[in-house]
Amino acid sequence: MNSRQRRGVILLLLSVLCALGAFAGVLSVISDVESKVGPEVTAYRLKSEVPPYTTLTTGQFEKIKMPERWLSENAVTDLRDIQGKIAVTTLRAGSLLQSDMIVRRPALRPGQQEVAIMIDAATGVAGKITPGSSVNVYATFEGRREGDPDQSKIIVTNAKVLDVGELTALKPDESNRDRQPTDAVPITFALSALDAQRLTYAESFAERVRLALVAPGGDTSVPEQDRTYELAKDK
Repeated sequence: MNSRQRRGVILLLLSVLCALGAFAGVLSVISDVESKVGPEVTAYRLKSEVPPYTTLTTGQFEKIKMPERWLSENAVTDLRDIQGKIAVTTLRAGSLLQSDMIVRRPALRPGQQEVAIMIDAATGVAGKITPGSSVNVYATFEGRREGDPDQSKIIVTNAKVLDVGELTALKPDESNRDRQPTDAVPITFALSALDAQRLTYAESFAERVRLALVAPGGDTSVPEQDRTYELAKDK
């Protein structure tokens, strides 16, 4: 073997050693990353945008794998958790599904019916009333005849909210063109037949309908004598 051949063999051996060193370095980096990232777990990502209060189905999500240490504590890892539940807010495409994004849809009890009315957003909702909330419904009425006092009445107590719709801009009533346009929200309640009549009457004839959020576990009963208010009788 002449000197040129020896140099070729030496260079070949050096190339092999460098390749082995590089490969070992890559394996070391991969091992280091895996040790820092940890094991992977299942999570679910939104395929497309889901509007609020929409019933959730498995077809709205895609299964992905991600490091367990990067997953939040309230991430949903089993799609059985969405059965019978709805979206609380708009779920954006590509976002990971989390338990605080969904709630169980309230069910109607025997004798109840769904009733939806438009509620002024400024006086009735303020973003704090959600499906499952309990509210008292107040309505204000003008005196029937000249000289009769205006009244505020509690129309319904402990009304269960089933659904809160999208904010909608309402046009002024043609009979009152001076009134400014308002934003309203359709709200669906679970009510008895009598309370449904009271609510629809208030929506049709009251000057204003207002919702009062009831604290969970609070006493929602209101004595009959306290359901009507007149300023002149306030002591």
